[in-house]
Amino acid sequence: MAVTPKSRLITGPYVPLEKKRLPAGRPRRWYVAHNRRLKAMRLTIALLDSGVYLPNQATNETIRRTAEQIELRPPSDATCRLVRTLLRYSR
Repeated sequence: MAVTPKSRLITGPYVPLEKKRLPAGRPRRWYVAHNRRLKAMRLTIALLDSGVYLPNQATNETIRRTAEQIELRPPSDATCRLVRTLLRYSR
C-alpha cells in the first residue's frame, strides 16, 4: 500500500519563519559551510522555480544571474558547484 503525502492548502501570503541564532562555539569553517548550504538551497529553489532542472543548464553565469534576481550576493565557484550537486539529486 503506497502512502501519499497530504496536500496543504495555502490560504495566505508567504511569511518567512523567524530566524534563530546559530549555536555558539563552533569552528569558523562550520559557520561558513552552513551559510553556503543555505545560500545554495535558496538558489536551487529559485532555479527550479525558473525552469532550470538539470545541472548542465545551471552555468555559473546562470546561477549568479539568479542570485542577483533574488537579491543575494554573487555566489562563489564552490557555492555554484554545490547548487549543481543539489540539482543533480533533486529528482
